[in-house]
Amino acid sequence: MEKITSLQNLRIKNIVKLAKAKERRSQGLFIIEGARELSLALMAGYKLDSVFICPELFEKTDYPDVLNSIEQDKIYEVSEAVFEKIAYREGSDGLLALAKPRKHGLENLELSANPFVIVLEAVEKPGNLGAILRTADAAQVDAVIICDPATDLYNPNVIRSGVGCLFTVQTAVCGSEEAFAYLQKNNIRTFAAELTASNWYQDTDFAKPSAIIMGTEADGLTDFWLSSADARIKIPMRGKIDSLNVSVSTAVLTFEAMRQRGF
Repeated sequence: MEKITSLQNLRIKNIVKLAKAKERRSQGLFIIEGARELSLALMAGYKLDSVFICPELFEKTDYPDVLNSIEQDKIYEVSEAVFEKIAYREGSDGLLALAKPRKHGLENLELSANPFVIVLEAVEKPGNLGAILRTADAAQVDAVIICDPATDLYNPNVIRSGVGCLFTVQTAVCGSEEAFAYLQKNNIRTFAAELTASNWYQDTDFAKPSAIIMGTEADGLTDFWLSSADARIKIPMRGKIDSLNVSVSTAVLTFEAMRQRGF
């Protein structure tokens, strides 16, 4: 196993570059940090390019067996100083991998007989996207469709905030019109979340095939979704602030749907 101790090592410099979406697209690689996240990626069938391990930190991991299925020639040992250079979070367990992204087309989604789908329009904050993926995993929704995104699905902060749920939830990335056509084709009713809607979310029937459409916190949904959706729904706001964080709003609507479905 090759050991890397220099911050000037070309592999280390390359990892730092992958913080930028342009570099991720150019190199066809993205970063997975953490043994738990890496184990989920491996179970999902992602292909690895290389793995970097800091033994002093990795000895504290709760997932010591994650390296057993990885080819030894892909594993590099790094010093604590080097790992600190490439790590994206505090309290890391000393494992970071480079993996190859997948295509996320609508045609790859496999829906259940009574699907529930989360649609995000122009999501811009990686932390919000990651949190929504956690909600989607916890509720076992059919899919998350990301329309016209302003952030990269493989942003390291999406994987970090989503604790690896990018690898456990079906996702698709497409335009809004394409997503709407897909939902119509599959007879899925669409519910646009909007502050000025007249229908309360708790009075909405989510028991049948349904999709909730969530917009940005700053601008909400575009006119396309507001005019195309089957209905507009809202969450009661009783305080002085007129909106919840989009990830929290998504969780509220999603778990109401799961409650109605008896999950």
